[in-house]
Amino acid sequence: MRSRSHTPARDATPTSGPGADLAAAGNDTGNDSGSGQIPPTPKGRLGSIEAAVHLGFAVLLVASVVRYVMRHSPADNLVVLGLAAAACLLYAVVALLPLRDRHSAPWMVALVAVWAVLVVAAPSFAWCSFALFFLCRSALRGAASYVLAGAITLATAAGLFRLGNGTDVAMLLGPVAVGVMLTLIYDRIQHDAEEQRRLHAEVTLAQGQLAASERRAGTIAERERVSREIHDTVTQGLASSLLLLEAADRGWPGAAAQEDLHQATKLLRANLAETRNLVHELASPGLESTPLPEALLLAARQYLPEVTLTVTGRPRLVPPDVRHALLRVVQSAASNIALHAAASAAALTVGFLPDAVTLDIYDDGAGFDPAAAAPPSTTGGYGLRAMRQRVEQLGGIFSVQSAPGEGTIVAAQLPLEGAK
Repeated sequence: MRSRSHTPARDATPTSGPGADLAAAGNDTGNDSGSGQIPPTPKGRLGSIEAAVHLGFAVLLVASVVRYVMRHSPADNLVVLGLAAAACLLYAVVALLPLRDRHSAPWMVALVAVWAVLVVAAPSFAWCSFALFFLCRSALRGAASYVLAGAITLATAAGLFRLGNGTDVAMLLGPVAVGVMLTLIYDRIQHDAEEQRRLHAEVTLAQGQLAASERRAGTIAERERVSREIHDTVTQGLASSLLLLEAADRGWPGAAAQEDLHQATKLLRANLAETRNLVHELASPGLESTPLPEALLLAARQYLPEVTLTVTGRPRLVPPDVRHALLRVVQSAASNIALHAAASAAALTVGFLPDAVTLDIYDDGAGFDPAAAAPPSTTGGYGLRAMRQRVEQLGGIFSVQSAPGEGTIVAAQLPLEGAK
């Protein structure tokens, strides 16, 4: 047999008694669906298996005493009853007192020694061997538990062999065979309990690592979301307002300059409202009450007053997250057209398919090479990336078709879950 130097999570179970390891295994399985931690068992409370073993020892000891007294003379009773009393006292010390492991071994050695003399002198007490075996295995660890368990087995075999007048070989071999089987069974149970505790610890560690990873991923996703919202509202609005104010400065005090100033003021007011919405859970004003095509047209006309709208299919309600994403895509695309395209015309097309909604924003402006678009930097470059992220995070498809001098088409298609 292999000896085990220690048992993991020992503090979570009773420190002594035959139910220690089995109770530990029960705690592992019984608490796994709750808090994920194994609550410590109070030292003064015995597990059900431990209590049953102690009760069995008491019953067998009393029965053995009665049997011996009825079969022997009072002169013989004195020594045997004294040994039985000493064994009972030592058993109580080992089993019931809150002793640490380093204190259990001497007491257990004394108990086995007294009991070995008792069972050889009075084989009637051999039945108590079962309780003593479990007490020995639970109170001790390592080689000491195997040595004392073997001593208990050999003493029992010697006592029963003596009871059979030295002629019944079964009385000699029976206790040895039972001791070996109990050792194998106990070792298997102990191994399974240790393995279960190890797996439980690994699962707990993995759950902690997963939770930490999810928190980090959530933080990154929230930063990306906020950056997109700021780009599509505050940044785009301020950029357009700045462009109008610069144009007004160049032509002031002409009528066109005054119109540019009026438009810049209007954009700044709208931008201020959008900023307040960001503070209040990034909500979009009128998003729920205004039909989707009209809401998208209003968003585009903040930057492109002459943009046109075409609707295909039968308009219907779409989920709030889809509405929000489409609105932000329109705002970002329209702002890009106003800032960079120098377009004379722009068109917005909204299509309702059986299981999706589509959006196309077209302009006849300068166009560009999408493959050569500048990466995000402090001067811009976030628009296309933010639009693509919004659409793809909802399971949609985003594309940009453009070439220098040929205008631009920004297209998005978003699925409608549960659409009929």
